[in-house]
Amino acid sequence: MQRSFQIGAHEIPAGPLEPALYLVATPIGNLADVTLRALDVLAAADVLACEDTRVTRTLLTRYGISNRPVAYHEHNAAQAGPKLVAALKAGKSVALVSDAGTPLVSDPGYRLVALALEAGTKVVPVPGASAPLAALVGSGLPSDSFLFAGFLPARDKARRERLKALSDVPATLLIFESPRRLAATLAAGAEILGTGRPAAVCRELTKAFEEIRRAPLEELAQHYAQTDTVKGEVVLAIGPPTEEPASMEDAEALLIELARTHSPARAASEAAQRTGLPRKALYQRLLEIKGAAT
Repeated sequence: MQRSFQIGAHEIPAGPLEPALYLVATPIGNLADVTLRALDVLAAADVLACEDTRVTRTLLTRYGISNRPVAYHEHNAAQAGPKLVAALKAGKSVALVSDAGTPLVSDPGYRLVALALEAGTKVVPVPGASAPLAALVGSGLPSDSFLFAGFLPARDKARRERLKALSDVPATLLIFESPRRLAATLAAGAEILGTGRPAAVCRELTKAFEEIRRAPLEELAQHYAQTDTVKGEVVLAIGPPTEEPASMEDAEALLIELARTHSPARAASEAAQRTGLPRKALYQRLLEIKGAAT
């Protein structure tokens, strides 16, 4: 029977596909972001594996695809993976999708790819939507070099250690974060990476309530500390460190100048934004300078 998919009133034939593991990117929110090639593969694949069959069925229904998905996720990967590889060895085409975005980006798909390659089968990426890349291009931060860091650890100590390890990476950082931990992560980031380091909180990308808030880390931390409820999926983008970080000695002249027209606290905050140095350290240094002058 001829496989097909639908766009509006038009029915479009799909396939056939050569035997391979197809890694198919799906929309991260707006179902209209799916590619024609992705629809063709989803309709024509002999086996369609996904994280959550209910989520994938929503996309399939939207485009009139009758293929029946099977589950492949973190909790059944050890059992489901070998079955999918067996299908590949039998000459079948297998498509893998995640709930949203590109497979293998923060999901267990890489294990299946490793098994498929070990078995000598072909692996074919079918590119499309990706939350980290959408956040990067919408953030306004440098995009010539970037690092996707996935989710930070949930525990505060481990999260801070990870941020310290990332602090000198000469690239824009892209981090997945839980809405519940966003304020704590921003506060830790401001303290460890520098209060003035530019960043962007990218929330609900491609959806009806999409929001991209761009500001220095300290300002973002203050905003979300005062926000009762943050909803939706979040990508945090943090700009790279300056090529030549300012030293405390370099900042002293700026502190003295700002202190002439600002309170010590305000002067320290302003200097932190301009230099990227920690506000607390600048505030303490300004108090020392004032104390030495009296």
